[in-house]
Amino acid sequence: MLKIDDRLRGRDFISIHDFTVEEIAYILEVGHGLKKMQKEGVEHHYLKGKTLGMIFQKSSTRTRVAFEVGMYQLGGHALFLSPRDIQLGRGETIKDTAKVLSRMVDGIMIRTFAHEEVLELAYYADVPVINGLTDLLHPTQIIGDLMTIQEHKGALKGLKCAFVGDGNNVAHSLLFGGAKVGMDVVIATPPGFEPNSEILAKAKEDARATGARLWVVNDPKEAVKDADIVYTDVWASMGQENEAEEKEKSFWPYQVNAELMSLAAKGAIVLHCLPAKRGKEITDEVMDGPQSVVFDQAENRLHAHKAIMAVIM
Repeated sequence: MLKIDDRLRGRDFISIHDFTVEEIAYILEVGHGLKKMQKEGVEHHYLKGKTLGMIFQKSSTRTRVAFEVGMYQLGGHALFLSPRDIQLGRGETIKDTAKVLSRMVDGIMIRTFAHEEVLELAYYADVPVINGLTDLLHPTQIIGDLMTIQEHKGALKGLKCAFVGDGNNVAHSLLFGGAKVGMDVVIATPPGFEPNSEILAKAKEDARATGARLWVVNDPKEAVKDADIVYTDVWASMGQENEAEEKEKSFWPYQVNAELMSLAAKGAIVLHCLPAKRGKEITDEVMDGPQSVVFDQAENRLHAHKAIMAVIM
């Protein structure tokens, strides 16, 4: 059996920034170990008898399935809580919700809009809280991404990852992730869509420990040149659907297509956190092509989420 120690037990998982270089390496190690056990059919009920409450203010495919299946494979139970199912959707405060759930479950995962809601939930909860996504950050996604890059590229340190698209929650957490593992990350966005400057500054502080280079450009070709990983996401995130048509005018030059990929390093891989708007931020040719590891990446959400739950719960 894989040994899971107590070093992170009871911690919240809200941002990769909150963890040390060694702690992120440990979570990735546990993720790979749990994946190996699952593939070999080895029982790994580290959370037997435990329950995860899952609050979904935003809809989801990969996040919900990964946490729900993950808890089952870890021997526990996941409870899906939509705004229609709980009083939070009818005006009950986050504080009261946190206090009630803490007396009934062993951990809480929340996927919501405002990042402040996750911080408030964690402040009042007496059990670990996991950030399943906010408009600011998507840390659980990046743990799965780093696992995928490790599987296909080996060591993470010294690689160049180019994120092409909106400076959104995925880009923010990717900056934090790159900083913790020593992977260079360049974000290419149209002018006015750059990542949050405070996030970039914090990530650069983290990067001092690993030597990772983090920067932002407006030219997608400059970003992708000699990149080992090319990463993209939808141009309009969930909740921004009314902006999609207007944003497309700025983002068409940022499409990840065969022409753009020709500038990347030999053997470069392509990531997309999904769901994809095929024919917009990424072409079918690239997404279904030999460089794409998009579905390996999606599968690794399961193993990454299991690792996060196992080490903190």
